[in-house]
Amino acid sequence: MQKPAFKLTSPETGTEYWIHVNAPPTPGPWPAVLCMDGDFVFSERVDLSAALARTPVLLVGVAYGAGFGDAANKRGRDYTPMAHGDEPSSGGADAFLEFLTGALWPELAKRYPIDPAVRGIAGHSLGSLLVLHALFQPKPFFTHYLASAPSIWWADRAILKQAATLRATQSALPGRLFLDVGEEDSDSMTGDLTLLEQQLAAQPFAGLEIISRRFPKMDHYNVVPVAFETGLAELFGRQPRSR
Repeated sequence: MQKPAFKLTSPETGTEYWIHVNAPPTPGPWPAVLCMDGDFVFSERVDLSAALARTPVLLVGVAYGAGFGDAANKRGRDYTPMAHGDEPSSGGADAFLEFLTGALWPELAKRYPIDPAVRGIAGHSLGSLLVLHALFQPKPFFTHYLASAPSIWWADRAILKQAATLRATQSALPGRLFLDVGEEDSDSMTGDLTLLEQQLAAQPFAGLEIISRRFPKMDHYNVVPVAFETGLAELFGRQPRSR
C-alpha cells in the first residue's frame, strides 16, 4: 500500500485518515481536488498520471490505509448522508464533510500552494454520493464536483429528494458538476443517473454548470481512470484526449 504524504485525525469522526498527495509538474498555486477512496484511486490499479499531466491540479487522496471490505475502511459511514439498513454505521457524511472542510483543507493550505478560490471534490460510486451531498447544500464549500457513477440508489434515492428540497428553497447553486457512468454499468446505475439529469434539467439551479458523459465499453470498475482524466480536464478547462 502506498505511503501517505501525511496522516490526520478527525475529531468529528475519530478516524485517522491517510492523505495521499500528487502535485502537478507546473508551479503553483493550483486548484486542489479531494479524491474519495484514496486507497483505491492512489494505487497501482488506477493510473491518474494522464489526468495530472493534462490538468494542473493538486490531487489529494483521502484514504483509510485499508482496502474495501476492511473494518478500518469507513467509507460506508463517511460517504452516506443518511442512515440505511444496508450499512449499520451509515449516515456520517455531515461529520466527514466537517473534517474535509474544517481540518483537512486548512492543513493542505499550510503545506501546499493551493488556489483558495477553486475547491474540488471527486468520487466514484459511493464516493460520488458524498460528492452530490456536498453539492446540494445551502452554502456548499466546494466549487467543482466530479461524480463518477454515483450511488443514487442509496436509501431509496434520497439524494434526489435532497436536491429537490434544496431547489424548493433556493434557485441558485453556483458550481461546475461533472457526471459520468460507463455504458456497460448496471441498469440501475445508468438509469438513476438519467433520473438525476432529468430532475436537474426540469428544475435547474441558476449558476450550476453540468457536464455529463457516457463512456462506451466501460463498466463500473474500469471506467475510473478515464472518468477522472476526462472529468478533471472538463472541470478545469482543458480538453481531454479523444477516445
